[in-house]
Order: sequence, then structure tokens, then C-alpha cells
Amino acid sequence: QVQLEESGGGLAQAGGSLRLSCAASGRTFSTYAMGWFRQVPGKEREFVAGIKSSGGRLYYTYYLDSVKGRFTISRDNAENTVDLQMNNLKPEDTAVYYCAAGRFSPMKPLPRSDREYNYWGQGTQVTVSS
Repeated sequence: QVQLEESGGGLAQAGGSLRLSCAASGRTFSTYAMGWFRQVPGKEREFVAGIKSSGGRLYYTYYLDSVKGRFTISRDNAENTVDLQMNNLKPEDTAVYYCAAGRFSPMKPLPRSDREYNYWGQGTQVTVSS
């Protein structure tokens, strides 16, 4: 069982930055792949970024094409946190952002469907003004 709680959302101007953080409970955090998703009203939840163990010491990161080069996902297994650094924000990044956790095979790419993830935070609002 994993409980997730996001923080760090808020209001930013276009071109600005925000850093989201997700704190996880539980002693097995390092065994979970972590993802960030976002959702706007009337649309499905969208994969933004994820990070997954290679099965060894390396972690692989994955990004939505539209955030590549602007967003960076990172994790700290000692602190049970996963962060999303968001730079050069655009108005289209406005959404509720969710942290998610799941266990997946290290031999396969990280799933981008929200249905594959077992645990979710409550979400944090990010609003980017033009």
C-alpha cells in the first residue's frame, strides 16, 4: 500500500517555473515506478512524465513530447519523494497534476495509461497565465 500526496502547485506566468513534489508513504517506495499525469476538465488524464527502475541502479525517464526539454522528473528513494521540475511553462500546461505509482516489469517501457497505475495522489492545481 502506498499513499501519495502532491504539493507545489500554484500560479505561474508563461515562461516561469514551478516544482511539484510527491511524498509517498510506505517502506517499498523504491520498488514502484512513479508517474506524473495531468487532467483538464472534459479531457482524459494525460501522461506527463515517469521514472522507472532498470532493474539495477539505473532509472529510466519518460516524457510527453510536448514537455520534453522543459520538464524534469526525479526521485529520491531515501526521502520517498518524486519531483517534477517544470520550466518554461506554457498556458497549455494548466491542469490538475497527479502523482501515481505502480509496479511494472523492468523489461518493458513505462506504461502511459493511467489505468495501469494502482495508487494516486489527490492532485494539485497548476495554472499558467499568458
